[in-house]
Amino acid sequence: MTDDLKNLARSEDYRRWLSELKRRVERARQRAAASANRELITLYWQIGSDILQRQQQQGWGTAVVDQLTRDLKSAFPDMRGFSPRNLKYMRAFAQAWPDPEVVQQPAAQLPWFHLCTLLDKVKDTAHRDWYAAKALEHGWSRSVLTMQIETAAHARAGNAVTNFAERLPPPPQSDLARDALKDPYIFDFLLTENAQERDIERALTQHITRFLLELGAGFAFVGRQYRLEVGGDEFFVDLLF
Repeated sequence: MTDDLKNLARSEDYRRWLSELKRRVERARQRAAASANRELITLYWQIGSDILQRQQQQGWGTAVVDQLTRDLKSAFPDMRGFSPRNLKYMRAFAQAWPDPEVVQQPAAQLPWFHLCTLLDKVKDTAHRDWYAAKALEHGWSRSVLTMQIETAAHARAGNAVTNFAERLPPPPQSDLARDALKDPYIFDFLLTENAQERDIERALTQHITRFLLELGAGFAFVGRQYRLEVGGDEFFVDLLF
């Protein structure tokens, strides 16, 4: 490294500028992920709504899902979002939120797997809307959303005093944004060429790791790609806490 580069690396002005650039890059990545997620959720709602309408108007049964799966997979072989299971979720999504204005509501701003969790675990419409709004407001990850549902958070709302608002990052920096960034359907929706899984994992987990470490007491980060041997077979855990 030349003297000029060494001096530049030690420069306080340069470090401040670099720090600001990193924040800009992170915000841009999150905005891009949020935009892609909205497009994906809108597409899924439209597909689900079309399936519902055609089943009602044409009298088509469940076979249309299997046929549509084959045709869409043939047209878009690099996308994983057109399985029969996922098409049924799209149908259920449009059925649960029949108003096209859903694309302007909190539900449309959540990652797809969050919506699948809501569809699976919350049957009451008002409760489902409540959890969607709170997940967006507080930036809940899918695991946190699941925990909140299973512990009936809607019934406890307003009764508990927490310091989450002061101690946790605001939603743009939260688990919710990270969930959108690591959603495989988002990548299938955007990428047309094969990417190296390890490179994607490294890029996506470095900030999650930092965030969890910042939570402090009660968390211990062991490592990435942590080797375990079970019954003579070798396994690697992506992230071990």
